[in-house]
Amino acid sequence: MSSVENPGSGGRFPVDSPSGIFRIPASFRAAASGRLFDPVERETEAESITVRVRWFGLGIGYLYVNFGTQVGSPRELNAMLTLGAAYALIDTLASWKGRLLLTNYRLAISLMEALFIGLLCHFDEGVTSPFRFYYFLSLMVCAIRHSSSVTWTTFGLHSISYLLLGLYSDAQPRGMPDGETERHLVVSGILTLVFMGWGTWAIVSLTGLLKRAGQRLALLNEQLKSNQQHLERRISARTRELQESQAMLVQQEKQAAFGLLAAGIAHEVGNPLASISSIVQLMSRKNTDSSIGDRLQLVDDQLQRIQRILKELTRFSRPANEQMATADVHSAINDALNIARYYGRWKGKTVVTSFGEGLPRIRTVHDQLVQVMLNLILNALDAMHEGASIEISTRILPAESGRSEQIAIRVRDEGHGISKDAQKQIFQPYFTTKDHGTGLGLFVCRQITKNSLGGDIQLVRSDGAGTEFEVTLPVQRPEGVVQSSV
Repeated sequence: MSSVENPGSGGRFPVDSPSGIFRIPASFRAAASGRLFDPVERETEAESITVRVRWFGLGIGYLYVNFGTQVGSPRELNAMLTLGAAYALIDTLASWKGRLLLTNYRLAISLMEALFIGLLCHFDEGVTSPFRFYYFLSLMVCAIRHSSSVTWTTFGLHSISYLLLGLYSDAQPRGMPDGETERHLVVSGILTLVFMGWGTWAIVSLTGLLKRAGQRLALLNEQLKSNQQHLERRISARTRELQESQAMLVQQEKQAAFGLLAAGIAHEVGNPLASISSIVQLMSRKNTDSSIGDRLQLVDDQLQRIQRILKELTRFSRPANEQMATADVHSAINDALNIARYYGRWKGKTVVTSFGEGLPRIRTVHDQLVQVMLNLILNALDAMHEGASIEISTRILPAESGRSEQIAIRVRDEGHGISKDAQKQIFQPYFTTKDHGTGLGLFVCRQITKNSLGGDIQLVRSDGAGTEFEVTLPVQRPEGVVQSSV
């Protein structure tokens, strides 16, 4: 089954179905592919039409001569038709081999056909012979094969042939009274020439219209191909950008996990090192042996070096204070949704947002909040089937005893849920229920929320109807900060 590119959808659609219902003619397929105006192919297709028309005319001629009544000279007519059949046979064999006869001698073919048709009429009834309609067939195939100038030149040759036929032919129409013969011949000749000229104009106009339409179609097809290629390049570039962004997010997750691990190591190792350093310094002050003192000093220097390394690790694991700024929670959620749309997990799934009104801006790290929301959204998308939806809602939690004012963000999905055993471990590093997961997503989310944003993240519920997470962030209302509204 062949196909034609469909630029609108970026795919292909069948042109020849097995049942033939949606079969597109070869000429239209050629036009759609831009091959209709390839000179060689156009000549070949036109020659194929010409061959069929010639054989049709020869067949009708043989039937008329051999089975018709009151034919002029059957012997001479059969000889002329046989000569025409020989030429048609040679032309047919050449056409089957993809060759063209006398392509550089088009007017010679027209002259030969004018002479051939004139002789057929001469041996029959002259200007009133049914063979005069061969002039129309010749003009039709000429318009199909050649340009309008060649067609009009052929019309001129056929007109001369027909006029000479009327002047020098001795054949007379049968059953016509002698007094009406001359008048009938003049009227018939004039009408034939008039209709021949009108037919030539009509055929040339129609074929010209079809050729221009085909050229326009080919041009549009080329433009569509160009636009499709441009769109494919843009999609490819965008895909690479998204893949790079995803890789960067994974790398950031790994870096965040490393930073948290480094902070934990620095905290756990720092206290024993401080104690050892104090003991070494105390021993150095009490020791009087110079060699031992040098060794103790060396140990103390190395301990200080380790402490400096631990401080660098601790500094690396902390978010920079200058990253903290007032931000709109809803803006961070929308940014995360926009990023999530470029992942291949969105098909057939919907997101519903229910944002609370009048939520204050909070002091946070915008990019880290976006990362937390993105992880929760992607986890929800992975857990759902097509047709399911995610609901993201926000609300203000008023201050209570022992707790300041907070903003609560809930992400609820309609997925398969998390098992009871897995719920106890979902925030642990390197634990995952996915086939291809790092096990760091929720762990990083909790660490960022607690350590960087000063909030918390909890699993509210998870069962067969779906899973719901809640992120709470403290509200600090600086003086003069305008509250946002949705």
